[in-house]
Amino acid sequence: MSMNFNTFSKSIVLITCFISFSCQSQNSNNQLREVGGRCEGCEALYEYGDEKLNSVDTIPGFETFEPKLKITGTVYQKDGVTPAKNIVIYLYQTNPDGIYDNQGAKGKWLSRHGIHRGWVKTDDSGQYTFFTFRPGSYPNTITPQHIHLTVKEPNTIPYYIDDILFTDDPNLNDEHKSNFTKRGGNGIATPINRNGMIHIERNITLGLNIPNY
Repeated sequence: MSMNFNTFSKSIVLITCFISFSCQSQNSNNQLREVGGRCEGCEALYEYGDEKLNSVDTIPGFETFEPKLKITGTVYQKDGVTPAKNIVIYLYQTNPDGIYDNQGAKGKWLSRHGIHRGWVKTDDSGQYTFFTFRPGSYPNTITPQHIHLTVKEPNTIPYYIDDILFTDDPNLNDEHKSNFTKRGGNGIATPINRNGMIHIERNITLGLNIPNY
C-alpha cells in the first residue's frame, strides 16, 4: 500500500513527538528529588492509577465501623506559612481489630496495606479531609493505634511522615513518643467528639525533619 508524502510527513511528526514526549517524561521522572531516606511501601502512593483525586476521600469501612473519624488538615510549604496545593496524600490503616484487612487481595501493596486506604490531593488552600474510622491496635500488643501517611510533592519522590496517633490512647507512652521525630510536623492529635464523630487535625509542613530535603 502506498503512502502519500503528506501522510508520511504527519507520521514522522507524530513519531517524533511521541519520542520527544517519552524522553521528556523520562527526564522529568529522573529529576524527582530523592528525599526522606528509605521508605518501604511508599510506592503504594501511586496505586490510585487513573483515578482523579480530590481534596476529600472516604476510606472503605467508614459507613460500617465505629467510632467514625474525620481527619482534616492543611499542608504548608517548608516555611510553615504558605499553603501547598496539589500535594498527594496516601493514607492506610488497620481495621478496628488491628488487622490490615486485604480481604484476600493479592499483588502489589494492597495485600499488605489492606483495603482501608485512600488518597487525596490538596486544594488551592492546601487543605484535605479523610472520612474514616478509628483503627485498632495490633492484636495482643501494646502498640498505639495509628494511621500511616505518605506524601508526594510534584518534584519529589513519595516520602512518609509521622503517623497519626491519639493523645487519649492508653497504649501511647513516653517511649513511643520519643520514637517519633515529627516528620512533616507533629502527628499526635487530640480527638474531639462532635455530634457522634471524632475530629482530629493533622497539619503537615513539607520537608520538616525530612532527611535530604
